[in-house]
Amino acid sequence: MRDLRVSVTDRCNFRCLYCLPETEEAADFYRTKFDLLKNPKPATPIARIWKPKAQILSFEEITRIVRVAVGLGIEKVRVTGGEPLLRKNVESLVAQLAAIGGITDLALTTNGFHFAAKALALRDAGLRRITFSLDSLDRENFKKITGRDGLAEVLAGIRQAKELGLHPVKVNAVIIRNLNDHEIETLAEFARAENVSFRFIEFMPLDSSRAWQRELVVSGREIVSQLQKRFDLVPVGSTNPSETARRWRFADGRGEIGVIAPVSEPFCGHCNRLRLTSDGKIRTCLFSLHEHDLKPLLRGGATDDDLADTLCQIVLGKEIGHRIGQPDFVQPERSMSCIGG
Repeated sequence: MRDLRVSVTDRCNFRCLYCLPETEEAADFYRTKFDLLKNPKPATPIARIWKPKAQILSFEEITRIVRVAVGLGIEKVRVTGGEPLLRKNVESLVAQLAAIGGITDLALTTNGFHFAAKALALRDAGLRRITFSLDSLDRENFKKITGRDGLAEVLAGIRQAKELGLHPVKVNAVIIRNLNDHEIETLAEFARAENVSFRFIEFMPLDSSRAWQRELVVSGREIVSQLQKRFDLVPVGSTNPSETARRWRFADGRGEIGVIAPVSEPFCGHCNRLRLTSDGKIRTCLFSLHEHDLKPLLRGGATDDDLADTLCQIVLGKEIGHRIGQPDFVQPERSMSCIGG
């Protein structure tokens, strides 16, 4: 295990329909899709109950866990949410993490809406790279997907991150059939024009309403095939077997695209990630059905050695792989917003 995702809040100011599909636009989209699918099953909305502050880890508790994990081999740390920029003074946590010797890669994933207010403080605290979510370049479609009229703010955030020297600046898009798959080429052109790394991600069953359908997944192969017809793409090799994206660069040297295909081409065998939820639980997979609570140790007088031993035992029980698309697949109780990206 070399990669730890750290969620600092379960709250989010967006309501993306592949995560928290609670907007009228999301309901209309899924209703239409269910009418077209065989054996439709209605979405079951889940009321949002945010974790009380007392259950959320303090920055000091997060830093302690990360420090212990780094002592066991963790090298990459990514701050996530929910939307991490909703956590007050998150730049203070970034500074604490940046001071831990052994972390070679400190990053943050954000929807970008509040990035302008935090950008300089985050960079000065030690943040070195950032990933934005951008599922559409069309204002109305962006609003339909996210439940927020925030495209301008996200685009401004991406450009500001580049100006501040964060590198690489990555951008993610979840592609859903009949929703934003018609924008695949436009999004790739954006990556080339802005000289950023763009990741196309398959639609995964991590929505709070359990509305995911395999028929809405645009496979990685389909995305690549479409892009290769339009662009001159050069494969980018990697020596890191745990890298989740297959990557290509544009022949003119500006920008890069990647495809993450956990549904159609699982990469579980090379997964080296752990996730720490905002309420102190370790997840060994995005699709774990069991979480390991560290709060009793943190708040019960356990030593760092106790924490280290517990983390080692947790890792030994890591799943062989997820079961997406299999008859026995069970969707996790918590949505992506609660898990940590």
